Amino acid sequence: MAEDDKQSYIDYDAFLDPDFSPTAFANSLVIATNNPSDTPIDLSTPLSRVLFDIQEIDTHIHNLTTKSAIPLLTHTKDQADAGERIVADVEAQVASLIEGYQRLQKEVTQRYEEADEVRIAVQRLWETVRVGRSVARCLTLGRQLETEMAEVGESGGAAAEVKKGDHRAMVRASNTLLSIRKILAASGPDEEGEHLSQINLITYLQNSVLTPAETSLRNRAQQIIREFSMSSLAPASSAPATYTQSEETKSRTTSALLTLQILNPRLLLAAVQAYLRTSLTSSLASIARALGNLPTLDRTLLEVSARCQNIVALESLLGTIKPPQAASAEAGAKLEKEAGNLLEPLLAALDTSSLPSFFWRSLAEGLAPRVGDLVGKGGVNARALRSQKERVRDSIRECVLRGSQGPGHIKVGAGAWEREAAVMVGSVIGSLGR
Repeated sequence: MAEDDKQSYIDYDAFLDPDFSPTAFANSLVIATNNPSDTPIDLSTPLSRVLFDIQEIDTHIHNLTTKSAIPLLTHTKDQADAGERIVADVEAQVASLIEGYQRLQKEVTQRYEEADEVRIAVQRLWETVRVGRSVARCLTLGRQLETEMAEVGESGGAAAEVKKGDHRAMVRASNTLLSIRKILAASGPDEEGEHLSQINLITYLQNSVLTPAETSLRNRAQQIIREFSMSSLAPASSAPATYTQSEETKSRTTSALLTLQILNPRLLLAAVQAYLRTSLTSSLASIARALGNLPTLDRTLLEVSARCQNIVALESLLGTIKPPQAASAEAGAKLEKEAGNLLEPLLAALDTSSLPSFFWRSLAEGLAPRVGDLVGKGGVNARALRSQKERVRDSIRECVLRGSQGPGHIKVGAGAWEREAAVMVGSVIGSLGR
């Protein structure tokens, strides 16, 4: 073959070059067989050259295949035989793989599918058991809540007759109610209250037990706070409260305060603020009437002192009660973290240092325009008020100092309230002039 390549005039290297271009080769043949100045271009000569080269290459290929036919056929036969042997071996391996896959599918895949079905069934059973436990716990707590509400005296039943009006049961009922609310609030994935909102029995429990119980506890606690009274300045028609009665009042009020704090700390703030507003409104109206009718002033100021004593007693009671750990974290967590007792959040909300100070200063602020109107109208009442200015001054000062001392054993130094006394005196005497 090497000799044939040497004898051939065809430049095989040019054709085998990777950069070979047919158009460039054709162009070189045309230029080599024609004069650039010739107008008609002769293409027959370069075409004959190409055909002759093709014929030469065909002859060369024919000679090579003729001489090497037997080696080529032998090589082809050897390759075919080797391929058949490889195919036979591969088919055996493929058959073995198919058999192994079928065995694997039977022993593993089918068993996995069956096991996965069992897993899903067990998982659903577990979810059912978990929901059932949560429902059972809610129902148990609901029954406990009904019993405790009966002890409070807000529902029928034998328990109501045994422990009717037990105010301590209010705190227990509030804690039970809060426990149920926490379960229902934990409604996230994998939490105790998940799916409970879809249970009709739980919906019935909320509507028929929880909501009425919460409303009843809130109203009962607010009523106790509204009726709170421990003043030792009793009217002439009634005797002062005994020590036992005072302790019972403190205990009942403590239960009411704790109940509102557990249900929602904001309810406690609202109830105490409402108590203060009621005392302020009543005191303001009664003092304004008494200033127009001076013979009733002493009795009116005694009643105002009694209201302030109640406020002092309430402040003292709030200062001794620590926030319960079960109080609502959602509504009052910030207050609980910062406060060591129930009084501190209230003072912060009112922006004052003490409840009696808030009472007297708020009363003085509302009293000044009332006295101004009374004096501005003139008449007998205004002249009587001016003529007895000193008596009014002393009476108001004594009212502030007397009311700020607090009932029973709750005592505060008299000098601590001179500033509030001066503010109250100024609100009345300032409008009378000199």
